[in-house]
Amino acid sequence: PLESTGLLVRSYKRSFNGFAAQLTNDEAQTISDSGIWPELPSFDDRGFGPPSAKWKGVCKGGFNFTCNNKIIGARYYSGRRSARDYEGHGSHTASTAAGNVVKDATFYGLASGVARGGLPSARIAMYSACDDITCSSEDVLAAFDDAIADGVDVISVSISTGIAGQIDQDVIAIGGFHATNRGILTVQSVGNDGESPASMASVAPWLLSVAASTIDRKFETKVVLGDGRILTGISVNPFPENSEELPLIHGDPSQGCAGSCDAACLNSSVAKGKIAICDSSNTQIVAIEAGAAGVIFPWDAPDVADGVSSPGAGVDRQTFDAIVSYHTSTKNPVAKILKSDTLKDSGAPLVASFSSRGPNSILSAILKPDVSAPGVDILAGFSPEASLTGDPSDKRRYSFNVLSGTSMACPHVAGVAAYLKTLHPDWSPSAIKSAIITTASPMHSQNVSNPSDTYQSTEFAFGSGQLNPVGAANPGLVYETSTQDDINLLCNLGYTADRLRTVTGDNNSSCVARADPAAIKDFNYPSISADVSGTRAAFQISFRRTVTNVGTAKSTYTSQIVPTMGRLKIEVKPPVLAFGSLNEQKSFTVTVSGGNFPAKGDFLASAALNWSDGAHSVRSPIVIYAKE
Repeated sequence: PLESTGLLVRSYKRSFNGFAAQLTNDEAQTISDSGIWPELPSFDDRGFGPPSAKWKGVCKGGFNFTCNNKIIGARYYSGRRSARDYEGHGSHTASTAAGNVVKDATFYGLASGVARGGLPSARIAMYSACDDITCSSEDVLAAFDDAIADGVDVISVSISTGIAGQIDQDVIAIGGFHATNRGILTVQSVGNDGESPASMASVAPWLLSVAASTIDRKFETKVVLGDGRILTGISVNPFPENSEELPLIHGDPSQGCAGSCDAACLNSSVAKGKIAICDSSNTQIVAIEAGAAGVIFPWDAPDVADGVSSPGAGVDRQTFDAIVSYHTSTKNPVAKILKSDTLKDSGAPLVASFSSRGPNSILSAILKPDVSAPGVDILAGFSPEASLTGDPSDKRRYSFNVLSGTSMACPHVAGVAAYLKTLHPDWSPSAIKSAIITTASPMHSQNVSNPSDTYQSTEFAFGSGQLNPVGAANPGLVYETSTQDDINLLCNLGYTADRLRTVTGDNNSSCVARADPAAIKDFNYPSISADVSGTRAAFQISFRRTVTNVGTAKSTYTSQIVPTMGRLKIEVKPPVLAFGSLNEQKSFTVTVSGGNFPAKGDFLASAALNWSDGAHSVRSPIVIYAKE
């Protein structure tokens, strides 16, 4: 049976639609992050036999680290002392991807229920390539090298380099190329740099790039003022309410720093036993260290609940101003912060405000992100030696925690990719990636936090849509690429032999033909994208694609164009594809024409190509854009 799936997971601080299946194969997922806490119930090995002979890894987790039949391998690299997790993110992402089913999971009574990873039958190997803050290029590549040699099947990387760089300077892209060449899919989070255009760094076409979205659970925290008003905020506040209202303070006006909550304003004589109103969420830790019994702060991300190390609530600006006004106008202002409520969020999924955006700044013909997945307020296993909020003064320790970030979204997709590998062990990395992209649930501008008419509310936020594990298991058709296709793409980017060999690691690699940038649009990707900034008035572009039948042997697929934004004229030739056998391939051409884009500024028009045989729906987004 298939037993080793590599998961290389790392977070930078900033979460799945469920599925049910009868799993007969088990897998081993390789995880690299801040480490892992093997004793968590998410990683208990009861019911797991020894790994098969396919697994070539080792358990070198360092002092006091023992593997089991669930966690079957561990390594750590320079800057680390062991593979044990003292920071929490590694355990969280690992349990999200491959954690066992754990009943009665909760975070101090919040988000109570059954916790399970994307593929609970999976085994895990931990590759600790990062310290608490950074990941060196050398260590990341070493982790890739080890994971590939150990015989993994999926690599998930919750690492972002910030601003996108050239592929030959991107260690994740380089490591991912080698993994793909060995039949291993690499999944990467897009980063937490927010809504600005081209803020994401995951650009290589062989990477599956994941944005973060909300889930159907949210947290709400109420603040009760002394005048009886009940105001609503947001935070992950598990602390029970005080039995009585506490005095409100807003800094020390005599120091000229009211509300800043810095050390000059909030010494213990001022703050102790009171609720501090802080003008910035970044200073709440100072207030707590000064002895404040609670904190109220402005919070401009209503889609994401912030963790607090003492009773606390983040509120929108209007509510914050109302609280400050109450404090200013009242002789003895008091308040009470209630424990958070767990509520149903009927508006989910929404792409998170922190999730980095496209377009792809290196390869305009490759649409990124690829998909969106749960990444907000995710409950998962956590290191019992780590601060729950990252605040050194937070002495609470717990085996579960609620975190948000594209780091949380990435292992959701990696778990689905591993699941697909159990169902289709002969599928290539590009086939698995295609299945996930073309079966994603469609999203639109209303599925974005802080929606607007700019790039941030389009496919550049969510790619093809929301992860759909059930659909991905039976996609019907897939778009496949080979290592040579990847090399040809780099050649058409104009790579010299030296730059090409930096990526491939093969001193015999070379480009046999002159670079043809126009050919990149025909790279067999499951989506279609083009930058027409230079031809806004009128354009016509043809894209060639090839699909492989993995659904029903004898089947006929008919094309349909679904407009989503703006006006495009799209023609598909041939409009019907008839297959007579499995693994048969058919090619087609999509011609997109339009014009009259605004003379200046960012602009986007989009649609979707859908191939359907009545049982399968194979959907590819089409995005044509112009930028300033």
